[in-house]
Amino acid sequence: PASGMALSKGQRALVRESWRRVRGSPEQHGRVLFSRLFDLDPDLLPLFQYNCKQFASPQECLSAPEFLDHIRKVMLVIDAAVSHLENLSCLEEYLCNLGKKHQAVGVKVESFSTVGESLLYMLEKCLGTAFSPDVREAWTKLYGAVVKAMRRGWETLPEGH
Repeated sequence: PASGMALSKGQRALVRESWRRVRGSPEQHGRVLFSRLFDLDPDLLPLFQYNCKQFASPQECLSAPEFLDHIRKVMLVIDAAVSHLENLSCLEEYLCNLGKKHQAVGVKVESFSTVGESLLYMLEKCLGTAFSPDVREAWTKLYGAVVKAMRRGWETLPEGH
């Protein structure tokens, strides 16, 4: 059951505390996340097209205004998850629809594990020594819960479910 994904009180505190240091400059940190993502999986770059124009390089993509918009949205989703740590289930519907949107543009659900790695990388870069194994574990758990909800967007259920 989903309750297995619930974070302990201590883990919620760790997540909130660490996010406080990131949320003040979401674009800057989001850029770190996505440049790491493109390092780990360059094949994701072509998924970002605006006006049918492909980016020649990750650098070009990372400086495009439309892409910065996407970065802001991603950071807002994480922010929402952090704000609703007590009750992540209220984000279920939203996250499932977000999954559907990503599926529609050709994102594979597997890519989200690479996004998770990139998120941890960004947190580590931002927090330095404060990024303890406990903090990593708490974030891994939170991210797992978010992706689990998004994953439902890929698994289209038959009517009546």
